[in-house]
Order: sequence, then C-alpha cells, then structure tokens
Amino acid sequence: MRWRPAARLVLLCLAFGFCSLLYAFSHRGDRNTEQETPTSLPRRVGQRTGPRYGQSEERCQDFSLSFWNPYWMLPIGKCGKDCFWEAAFRYKIPVNHGMEAMHLAVVACGSRLEETITMLKSAVLFSRKFLQFHIFAEDSLHYDFKTTLNGWTFPEKFKYTLYPITFPTENAAEWKKLFKPCASQRLFLPLILKEVDSLLYVDTDILFLRPFDDIWSFLNNFNATHIAAMAPEHEEPRIGWYNRFARHPYYGKTGINSGVMLMNMTRMRRKHFKNDMTTSRLHWGDLLLPLFKKYKLNITWGDQDLLNIMFSHNPESLFVFPCQWNYRPDHCIYGSNCHEAEDGIFVLHGNRGVYHDEKQPAFRAVYEAFRNYSFGNDLIHSLLNPLELELQKTVHTYCGRIHNLFTKQLTKTIEDLYRRQSNVR
Repeated sequence: MRWRPAARLVLLCLAFGFCSLLYAFSHRGDRNTEQETPTSLPRRVGQRTGPRYGQSEERCQDFSLSFWNPYWMLPIGKCGKDCFWEAAFRYKIPVNHGMEAMHLAVVACGSRLEETITMLKSAVLFSRKFLQFHIFAEDSLHYDFKTTLNGWTFPEKFKYTLYPITFPTENAAEWKKLFKPCASQRLFLPLILKEVDSLLYVDTDILFLRPFDDIWSFLNNFNATHIAAMAPEHEEPRIGWYNRFARHPYYGKTGINSGVMLMNMTRMRRKHFKNDMTTSRLHWGDLLLPLFKKYKLNITWGDQDLLNIMFSHNPESLFVFPCQWNYRPDHCIYGSNCHEAEDGIFVLHGNRGVYHDEKQPAFRAVYEAFRNYSFGNDLIHSLLNPLELELQKTVHTYCGRIHNLFTKQLTKTIEDLYRRQSNVR
C-alpha cells in the first residue's frame, strides 16, 4: 500500500502539532500565573513592577527593555524568550475599534497619579470618538493606574497603554530631572511612538471642559508646514516671562507654553529643522541632545524652553492655539487678559500647583469637582451645581470674579452631551 507511508507522515505531523500546542498553552498558563503574582523584589530605577511582569523581572532585572535599550542590544544570555516577546510587542498600538482613535499622551511621576486620573476622567467624560491613552509613568505607579482604569466600565470609549520612563543612555539622569521629574519625556514621544501619526500631549494638571474631539480637530487646520500646535505663554507682554527674563531664543513675542501640545508626529519625524548650532538641518532625534548641551545652563523651564528654541528657528512649523485652549492662572491673576475666553474656558491648565493650594481657589474648585465626580452620576447635580456653589466662594480673587468663564463652556458641553444621548435613544 503506497498510501501508508504518506498516512503515517500525516499522522506524525498532526501528533507533533498537537504536542506543540499543548506546550505553548502550558507556557502561556505559566506566564499568566507570573503576571498575577506580585513581585517581592526591591524596586529600582528602570525596574518594572506590577502584575504584568511579575517574576520575569528576575531574568531582566539589570536591563530596562525599551526604545533606547531594546532586546537585540542586550548581552547574550541575559534575557530569555519572554523578554524577547515583551520587547517585540511593547509598543504595539491597539486597533481602532471601528473608528479612528484620538491619541492622548501624558507623563506621570512622583505624586501625579491622582491629577493624571482626574485629567483622563475629564477627557473620557465628554469625548465623542474613541480615545487611546499613552501613559508614561514611573514603575511604582503602573499598578495603581491599571487598577483605576480597569475599573472604568466603558471599553467602547477608550483604551490605554502604560510605558516606562525611558531616556537616551547619554545624559539620562539629566533628562529625567530637567525642570520637573520626567517632564522632558514628552520630547521623545515622536521617537518612541513610531506607529502613531498624531497625538495630543498634555501635562497632568489639565482638565478638558469641552469634548476632546474639538481640540483634536485642529489637526485639520494645519497647513502644509505645521507640525505642532501650542498656545502662547502670555497674552500680555508686560507680565511675560520670556520677553523679560529668557537667556535663550523663544517663539514669537512672549514664547509658547507646552502644557497642551498637539503634534503631527509623522511630520515631526520627517522634518529637517533649522538651528543655531550648524548650517545643516537636523532631524528631531538628532537635534535634541546637541540643543540640550548648548543651552542647559540657560534654561529655566526645561523641555518647554527647548521647544521654544526649536520653534524660534522654525516658526512656520507652529500652529498657535487661542489662549482658551490652555487657560492658566496667568490669564486672570492680575485681571482678565485672555479675551478669547469670554466664550468660556475650553481647556483648564492648573500649573504652579494651584489645584492643591489656596492661591487660586477658582482653579482648585474645578479640579475638586472633577476629582469627586463618579462616573454614572448626573453631571448637572453631581458636577456642575456643586462647582458653581464653590466658585461663588472665590470672588475675593481676580480669577474668582470671572468665575462664570469656568462654567460657561462646561455648561454647554454637558447640555450637548445629554442632547446627543437623548437623540441616540
């Protein structure tokens, strides 16, 4: 029978395939068990923590797999196959879930967990399209981020990816402590998130008072040369910082604020930037380190100063937001000087720690209203009304005297949300 050898071969292949599947599933189970087992190793800078990695840290504890130190640069024998796959899939971006995702990035270190969660809450509350969060955080914060965000029970609204804090090996310590801890991570987002075309970066102390979709739509207003959008640092030159004190080039008359930064990262990666260090134009990744080395003794606001220097030499590349898209205490501390905000504040920026002290109670009232709001509660009775009552207590300050600007757009946003929901029904 000529068919018998062939049949034996087929049976042998099937048996081998079956055994391979059993082996794969058994190891997958082992990995799942590892992920659910909290690590007992002491935490170190660059060491991963939380249930995602578990005991695999024992194989990779001396090396932080990242964009800057990928698996193929590690010494042979120092990392096993699990580390290989972890590196390979580390930065894989989720699919769009039936629609184009809007990408939001934030960097959280130290005590910024609560602030970041509150910011993300404000983004999710009013967004119309799907959101993809890119959260860069110290390892010690990963578990708390997962616990909180996994408890938000509306997966149709958002997904998130957690990343470690990583800087280039050269000058890594200086990059990390530049201005605020980890803040300069934002400079490397175009190099790390290579699969993301466009992204909105925000500081942790941002609150969205209208749908995220509206600021995202500014991408459609970019001309052929625009690669990013930011708001001015000041509207009034008499109180401006850059035009009075800066010891380096800055954009425009009063500089720009990088707390809200919309980026077309594909264009940022492709562009050749003019600079004051060489006659040759440099790519984004080639420009950062030389720029930092040249100006590190002259910059006060860290990465924001570096961005000001970059766009001072490339002004055609910047789209400028109106100030109500990055409304800060400077816009009302000495009297109202953001005239566009007469239609309401769109994005609130509580810089200088005003969410957590008594210097600007109007800003703190908005933050606490969002922090205390629980998903599912009525937005008018549980968010808007309590906020209006607290704002009435702040009229002894300049910002408090115009407290109607803090709720004008928020009121409209909530009304529009309920109108959309009623139309769906």
